[in-house]
Amino acid sequence: MVFWEGYVSDEVLGTFAPIGVYWLYSAMYHFVIPPFENYRLHSVEDERTKNLVTVPQVVRGVLLQQLIQVVVALLLFTVTGQEEKVQQPELWVVALQFVMAMVVMDTWQYFCHRWMHLNKFMYKHVHSLHHRLVVPFAFGALYNHPLEGLLLDTVGGALSFLVTGMTPRTAIFFFSFATIKTVDDHCGLWLPYNPFHYVFWNNTAYHDIHHQLHGTKYNFSQPFFITWDKLCGTHMPFVLQKRVEGGLEARPLQKKIE
Repeated sequence: MVFWEGYVSDEVLGTFAPIGVYWLYSAMYHFVIPPFENYRLHSVEDERTKNLVTVPQVVRGVLLQQLIQVVVALLLFTVTGQEEKVQQPELWVVALQFVMAMVVMDTWQYFCHRWMHLNKFMYKHVHSLHHRLVVPFAFGALYNHPLEGLLLDTVGGALSFLVTGMTPRTAIFFFSFATIKTVDDHCGLWLPYNPFHYVFWNNTAYHDIHHQLHGTKYNFSQPFFITWDKLCGTHMPFVLQKRVEGGLEARPLQKKIE
């Protein structure tokens, strides 16, 4: 028994919970940035001058993608739904499905993401929209071209759900977790004691390297592991250094720069 049972279905909550989580978690980063300027990976001036898109454009782009996600999620739950209530499996099964879903999502997103960089047409007309955020920030995590949002995120999520056979209730937690991780990777802050930085090598600084001009051929993996980058030779190691003007900077190791 969960607190929402009897008020809203797992399918509806699985559709809308990740959206609410996205904006709440992003807002948290937006409001905690001022006291933590010394942990920024880019200066406020860099964010203002280097980004090629305005904040209102980012918000509109994210809302459009989330609308597409809602439509696809509702269709997916309708097609895969059963008349009888689905029994939630044991906790160890749920944990196994979580890990499997992470692997499926990582695999899909790595190869799809890399293809969008290597294919000149796809990069110019589709993926370059996301890279207008040279200096990433939290609520820009899902700022993509609608086609990219559909292929990379929505299809990747649908595959994770279908391949693992997770229930709609498990999907609520998995997609909310994946959303938090994606926002964290784009937040532009290297905060002390952030658990994601201890558990995952694929983290805020790792993805920040990819958004820089010297890193667009590397660090395609997202949002959880760096396995495919390691296996496919696209991994760019980095070091964190203090900036003279304050804050931190993720610097690639010199041998990888082309």
